[in-house]
Amino acid sequence: MSGTWTSFGGDLHLDLTERRAGGVGLRAALEDALREAVQDGRLAPGTRLPSSRALGEDLGIARNTVVEAYGQLTAEGWLSSRQGSGTIVTERSVHCEEVRHSAVRPGAQRRSVRHDLMSGSPDLSTFPRTAWLAAARRALATAPHEAFGYGSPMGRIELREALTRYLARVRGVRTDPDHLLICTGVSQGFGLLCAALRERGVRTLAVEEYGLQSQHAAARAAGLAVRPLPLDCDGARTEGLHEGDGAVLLTPAHQYPTGAALSAERRAAAVGWARARNGYIVEDDYDGEFRFDRQPLGAMQALDPARVVYAGTAAKSLAPGLRLAWLALPDELVEPVARLKTRADTMSPVLDQLTLAELITSGTYDRHVRRCRLHYRRRRDRLVAALAEHAPHVRVTGIAAGLHVVIRLPADSVTEAELTARAEAAGLGLSGLDWHRAEAGGEPDPEPGLVIGYATPPEHAFPAALGALCELLRSTRGA
Repeated sequence: MSGTWTSFGGDLHLDLTERRAGGVGLRAALEDALREAVQDGRLAPGTRLPSSRALGEDLGIARNTVVEAYGQLTAEGWLSSRQGSGTIVTERSVHCEEVRHSAVRPGAQRRSVRHDLMSGSPDLSTFPRTAWLAAARRALATAPHEAFGYGSPMGRIELREALTRYLARVRGVRTDPDHLLICTGVSQGFGLLCAALRERGVRTLAVEEYGLQSQHAAARAAGLAVRPLPLDCDGARTEGLHEGDGAVLLTPAHQYPTGAALSAERRAAAVGWARARNGYIVEDDYDGEFRFDRQPLGAMQALDPARVVYAGTAAKSLAPGLRLAWLALPDELVEPVARLKTRADTMSPVLDQLTLAELITSGTYDRHVRRCRLHYRRRRDRLVAALAEHAPHVRVTGIAAGLHVVIRLPADSVTEAELTARAEAAGLGLSGLDWHRAEAGGEPDPEPGLVIGYATPPEHAFPAALGALCELLRSTRGA
């Protein structure tokens, strides 16, 4: 069973015979064939598909089967349906998505990801396109000519001034434009910082035992050894810092990925250690603007700006593709980090810096963050309610803030490896909790866990992703 259609002069062949021979149902075979055509690029973003009637006639199948397949792929986010325009392949970077998932689980042969619940990304459909365009126009109209030449590696002064005021007001950060460095994403900033710390004699970086593996890899690439700190419900056990540690990486407002907030006592203990040992604290405030159930926790940097490096980003509030992040640096780290930034790429792109500065100073950025906070809180509430109804045997943690939660299963249920394998087979993109453990971090947690990025799917795809997650967890009851 196969067919070819013509759309805007291009032919595409769909062969369902092999899939049907493998026992796959007709509708599922059509869904798989269309999904594969989008994934491998044969159906480019923006391509209009034939009507359900035309495709049904071409393939020799019922029109309703095509309608149902189109509906499922629309729910998953591969297609979109527009009044008067038919069914369209959505604008999404499937290649980048597959690369991102492959990077999360190295060496795994991933099936197609139907439902993306990986943590680390916001709902990209919330990006304020209209507001961004208006701000870019205003920024272009008022920018001095010299803004478009080679400038300071620290970044445009307009953005550093706007961020100084914003971070003081919203996160309690104590800094000034001369100590703020704009970088091309937190990944770049962290790499530059690790190299600067190595130059200053730091040899070991203490990290939370669960964290972001790319940061651990960046530290090792800079020549630093990584030593894990245990975690509990009050965050990292900072009393475990010792004289061999030259610096510590913390996520105090919302530990990644467990969701714990670092207690006041442990914040004070870390600052006391840094002062006594001339050490540094690197504060990754990756989603500090998204706290739902109580007042946001202020930045730890305010306790001692001379010993704490504050790292912030627009990746969660706007989009990771902007590659805009910032470091509030202690005085003695400004020169080495700026020098390394110059070697890396001279300076970050100017127009996006000017646009973000305009968004912040006009108040548009604040309004956008408030809308997103409400949007994500509603999503979180839907997730928690669905799990309570369909998977009451699981425990959900880390829900007070951020864009992800951790789902814990009873210790006597399936293993985490089996759980993630089932998720992959079901087309669910997510990660197991133990994958985030730092190297040499001790024994795996006895409770299997999943890290669920509930902000990631676009709104139209969220119900299907939530349903698939609940179905996966239902299958573990009594396992």
